[in-house]
Amino acid sequence: MTFSDLNLNRFLLDALDEMGFTTPTPIQEKAFSVIMSSKDMVGIAQTGTGKTFAYLLPILKQLTFSTQKYPRILIIVPTRELVVQVVEEIESLTPYINVRFTGVYGGTNLNKQKQLIHEGQDILVATPGRLLDLALDGILKLKHIQKLVIDEVDEMMNLGFRPQLITLLDLLPKKRQSILFSATLTKEVAGLLDQFFKSPIKIEIASSGSPLDTIEQQAYPVPNFYTKVNFLVHLLKDKETFNKVLVFVKNKKQANILFEELEVILPSQTNVIHSNKTQNYRLRSVKNFEKGFFNTLIATDIIARGLDLTDVSHVINFNIPEEPENYIHRIGRTGRAEQKGTSISFFTEDEADYLGEIELLMNTEIDVYDLPENIEISTQKIDEEMPKVEPEKTSQKKTITEPSGAAFHEKKEKNSRVNLGGSYRREIAKKYKKPKTRGQKRK
Repeated sequence: MTFSDLNLNRFLLDALDEMGFTTPTPIQEKAFSVIMSSKDMVGIAQTGTGKTFAYLLPILKQLTFSTQKYPRILIIVPTRELVVQVVEEIESLTPYINVRFTGVYGGTNLNKQKQLIHEGQDILVATPGRLLDLALDGILKLKHIQKLVIDEVDEMMNLGFRPQLITLLDLLPKKRQSILFSATLTKEVAGLLDQFFKSPIKIEIASSGSPLDTIEQQAYPVPNFYTKVNFLVHLLKDKETFNKVLVFVKNKKQANILFEELEVILPSQTNVIHSNKTQNYRLRSVKNFEKGFFNTLIATDIIARGLDLTDVSHVINFNIPEEPENYIHRIGRTGRAEQKGTSISFFTEDEADYLGEIELLMNTEIDVYDLPENIEISTQKIDEEMPKVEPEKTSQKKTITEPSGAAFHEKKEKNSRVNLGGSYRREIAKKYKKPKTRGQKRK
């Protein structure tokens, strides 16, 4: 099938042709007729499968010219970066179409965004918090909304946006088409569907939690933060292989420490983005990463949601996320558009449980390799790694003086809640007790 087979108007076809797109992805093909039918829909597809165009193309085809002041299409996304990205996608699809659109998000001048709403818009892209501010302020009237799109909804739930979403859904007109996209179908997402959607048609390109087949997944046991730094430097020195790398860390503090370490060893080759950085700094950093001004970008989960980065060769999980769904979103930054990608995860003894939960969600094993022998094992620790000792129980606590190496504890009993077959579970237990040795993958 080609985009011409979807009976798009010539203005959209011309725009797609200029971007070099001729064939719809599976989610774009399957979602098109459902959205055109005006029925509620939930689409389950991995990150990097073209979900944004999957809802924009049918919406733009159906959108007619109007001088109506208030928006008719509302698109809600979890982060500022994703607002900017969706607005850019709309702009790329509408050079020959007379349509008004804008994006609003927190951290910027509220009065300027009020003025944009006052000027009149057909499509509004927004984060939940700023959208609610504008709606409760009275400047934005939601009663004219005909189509609602909630993208990356599982991430909104993870970020704590459920109360704002519930309030917004109550403010919207009951007679509307609701479209939801998610990489995973969690219990919270299912509850939202039951409460606010009308018999939604479910389109599932891959089972919830499935990673893209184009991503090779690896994991290495690494005892502590500074040994992880040593291993990361070892990998990044192979610039030909690791040519565009996205590194995920658990929080802002560790992101800053890691950036400072890499800047000394590999000057001008890395950058870092997190919520303490200004919006302009973050957008500029992402653009410079895309342009190849530096080849490694360090990011926290809260910043990297939905970033549409091209040609990322590797995603490195410097820390394993506690929420297994976050892992799916992280590694989805590579292997996009049917290109090959690699995900490499560093896990400590404490993080082994999280890795096991991820495997249960994906119903897939991650290949585990021994840490290369030439990587220096550091005894230096960051504050978060220091033993937490209660004063009154000091004598009962053991002091950890040596890294535990590759022989990590067996996974906890909680991971046996899902029955994936006896042999499968035995292999997982073995793996985390003594990781498999498969030889060094990189020089």
